[in-house]
Amino acid sequence: MTDDALMKARYRRITRFAARYLVQAWWYELFLPRFGLGWISARGRTRRLERIAQRFHVLAVDLGGLMIKVGQFMSSRLDVLPPSITKQLEGLQDEVPAVPFAQMRARAEAELGMPLERAFARVDERPLAAASLGQAHRATLTDELAAETGLSAVVLKIQRPGIDRIVDVDLRALRKVGVWLSKVALVRDRVDMPSLVEEFAITSLEEIDYLHEAANSERFAADFGGEGGVAVPEVVWERTTRRVLTLQDVTAIKINDVDALRAAGIDPSEVAARFAAVMFDQLFDDGFFHADPHPGNVFVTPVSTPDAATPAWRFTFIDFGMMGEVPPSLRRGLRRVLIAAASRDGKGLVDGIRDVGVLLPSADTIQLERAMTQLFSRFGGMGFAELQEVDPREFRSFAIEFGDVVRALPFQLPENFLLIVRAMSLTSGMCSALDPSFNIWDAVEPYAQRLIREESGNTAQAFVREVGAVAAVTARLPRRADNLISRLEEGSLSVETPRIERRLRDLERMIRRVVSSVLFTGLLVGGVLLQVEQSVLGTILMIVSVVPLSHALLAGFIARRNGA
Repeated sequence: MTDDALMKARYRRITRFAARYLVQAWWYELFLPRFGLGWISARGRTRRLERIAQRFHVLAVDLGGLMIKVGQFMSSRLDVLPPSITKQLEGLQDEVPAVPFAQMRARAEAELGMPLERAFARVDERPLAAASLGQAHRATLTDELAAETGLSAVVLKIQRPGIDRIVDVDLRALRKVGVWLSKVALVRDRVDMPSLVEEFAITSLEEIDYLHEAANSERFAADFGGEGGVAVPEVVWERTTRRVLTLQDVTAIKINDVDALRAAGIDPSEVAARFAAVMFDQLFDDGFFHADPHPGNVFVTPVSTPDAATPAWRFTFIDFGMMGEVPPSLRRGLRRVLIAAASRDGKGLVDGIRDVGVLLPSADTIQLERAMTQLFSRFGGMGFAELQEVDPREFRSFAIEFGDVVRALPFQLPENFLLIVRAMSLTSGMCSALDPSFNIWDAVEPYAQRLIREESGNTAQAFVREVGAVAAVTARLPRRADNLISRLEEGSLSVETPRIERRLRDLERMIRRVVSSVLFTGLLVGGVLLQVEQSVLGTILMIVSVVPLSHALLAGFIARRNGA
């Protein structure tokens, strides 16, 4: 099969997989609940998700490319998805089949413009790691280059042959899926899927540019490498191109290797707490953060210190192809969210979410504020392990009520937010895996207290603004009161209750659709029964049943289009 045929087959396989499970999700999560059959969907949801995860695992390992990235993200959501589902996607990065070294050698020599024997003193043909976009091999620099750089042991990272075309095909497939999702009102009202896919596309294209990754590495080292708790490998620029990257060999204990950590005398729970703090620093202080902190990209490196009785350790980050930046305005909103969460302030949290841009300005957030307050009152301060001990019925009841509130709000996923969500999701999942009793509040509160102290310097300015606002309202109050009294005397004052009227309209539409559903069922069943003796009449009844069915399915859509 030719390369073009292989790429077309790859595209079709990804889009067919997505189409199949999008239709399944529509049927179980939207169609059945609309007719009061949500119990059918709920009863088999976990089993369905496990099957999807199993099949996606097979697809990702077989295709590689960007599908591995999607699977990695989902496998890290131990804090949200059941272990039975995340387990199906674990180890995806480690299961990527290696490319024969002869092909990798040809790729590297073409990029470097010289034989590997001249570029390096030695290159290990066995891959150190086979990733979705590239492959890493241990190597040793020549004596001359080692003297110049002060390094000897290095890691040679080579892009997979043909990865440019694979990424291009994967992105075209994802763009197609994004267009499909943008036609679903539930998704369209909350996130601009085409823009989100384009954001992912930009990140993916940057990730296959090793010169971009090398520059990111040096910037990250300048921001965090000077701190004792974080290390970054040095770049050997003399052996680095767009498709070949040579770095200092910093291989150590994988951050999620609990047994190896304990064998080195390192407490995994301490690793979890410090890792959360390091990621908070990147996101909320500097604004330049590692957006792909999965276990293969973070090492724990033991370090002997003369002033300590026991060996210390530090984090060593690698793979800076996927980095994110938080603009100052967004960083302020995120800091406000963090402070409100630590203070258990439901209203403050909602205001912070609005500042971040997740909630549209038109959102009526009173119900959400109440739900957040209840959330903090009941579950605030609980760790992952404690939440698992809560009565599932209580969780289910709260989730239903909370879900109803959220679905009624106009929220969206703002641009430049995808990498932040990814980084925080990976961090949360990693910490929960390292320490099942990990409590995110323990990591948030000290950090938030520091932010509160920093923000306190702006208290005077905030007070002046508040006084000005109150003064403005006070100045307008007499005129507004006089207008109100005049309208009362004239009998021209009217009171509108748009929310009640809207609810009544929704209830009326729902009753009409229920009647249409019952009528459809009656005509269809009657038609089927009459088919035996009076086939013509039975066929007519089944055809006519399409009319009430169409009303039941499309009435809500038409009402939304008409602005009802």
